[in-house]
Amino acid sequence: MPPLVVTLAVDGPAQAAWNALRRRWFPPDRLVVGAHLTLFHTLPGEHLATVLADSAEVAGAAEPFELTVTGARSLGRGAALDVTAAPLLRLHAELRARWAGWLTRQDAQPFKPHVTVQNKVRPDVAAETLEALRLDPGPRTATATGLDLGGPWEHLATEPLGGLRRRARRQPS
Repeated sequence: MPPLVVTLAVDGPAQAAWNALRRRWFPPDRLVVGAHLTLFHTLPGEHLATVLADSAEVAGAAEPFELTVTGARSLGRGAALDVTAAPLLRLHAELRARWAGWLTRQDAQPFKPHVTVQNKVRPDVAAETLEALRLDPGPRTATATGLDLGGPWEHLATEPLGGLRRRARRQPS
C-alpha cells in the first residue's frame, strides 16, 4: 500500500493565500499539490484504518486554534513560512506518541512546522524568494480546522477539529 501523509487543514482564506504564494514561487513543472503544513510525511499505508481512527479521535478532542506565521526561512533550495501554535505542537505530539513505532527518520526528527512555498530550485532563486517572503509572507494568522489524510498526491479524508464537528451537528438541516 502507498504511504500515508497527514497535513493540517486550515481556513479557506489562509489556504487560498498560501496556495497563491506556492503557485507564484514553486516550479510549475513540479507543482502537484497545493500549499500544506505536513505533520507526518510517510506513515505505513497498511495501517490506514488505525491512522484514520487515531486522527478522528485526536482531531475530535481538539478545538480549532490560531496559527501564527512567524517569518520565512531558507530550505537551501527553496523557501518556507514558519508557523507556530502551542495547540499544534500538542496535537502533533499526541499523534506522534501513537505512531512512534512507525515513524521514518524524517518524521522522527523534531517537528518544525512550516508551509513550503518553494522547493527544488537553484539556491540564488531560493534566496530571492526568501527575501520576497520576508517582505510579504501573506496572512500572519490562520485557523487550524482539521487533519487531512492522503497518499501520494491523493486526498483520502479530512477529520475536522472537534469544535467544528460539534457545531456542524447542532445546525438544523
